[in-house]
Amino acid sequence: MPKAVLLDLGGVVLGINVAQVFQTWAARAGVEPDHFKHRWVMDEAYELHEIGAIDFAEYVKRQGQHFDIDMPLTDWQDGWNAIWTEPYAQVVTLLPKLAKRYDLFAFSNTNAVHAESFCSRYPEALAHFDKLFLSHEVGARKPHAAAFIRVCDQINAQPRDVLFIDDSAENVQGALSAGLDAHHLYKEQDIATKLRQLLD
Repeated sequence: MPKAVLLDLGGVVLGINVAQVFQTWAARAGVEPDHFKHRWVMDEAYELHEIGAIDFAEYVKRQGQHFDIDMPLTDWQDGWNAIWTEPYAQVVTLLPKLAKRYDLFAFSNTNAVHAESFCSRYPEALAHFDKLFLSHEVGARKPHAAAFIRVCDQINAQPRDVLFIDDSAENVQGALSAGLDAHHLYKEQDIATKLRQLLD
């Protein structure tokens, strides 16, 4: 059995829907959602934002240039934070029991604006984690193996003793290369089933 359980947040604990971001931006900008959907890329600016190298204002400045859209910062932020749906109830209900048996952590590729948003919206869902490792604070992001090693060092656990779940196959491959017991799961029922196995 693992010494620690490490979970991704978006798509594992918290429900997300990127289409809601595009819809909100489109409504504010007066364009069709496809304007954003078909041109969206996780580019250099995206990655710099997620490791805390640039702030949200700089990120959306570059986004505005990429999309050829001029909007107030507040409109970009409202759309950015429209990503959330609801926490995965089947998963969240298991977190208190998991926290009693294991060291329980989260590791999320995220940014300061999203982090403030989900921490304020879902405090109960996140309350049972010993610590949230957020890429913009860690200074490294998944799927880089070094990011996982950095997290394992901070929780004082060998990678082989850490069970990790992520909805991204690429992130799971990164975790496996770092030596973690990593699982690619993206359906709420499947994630909950795996976590229940840890409680048997």
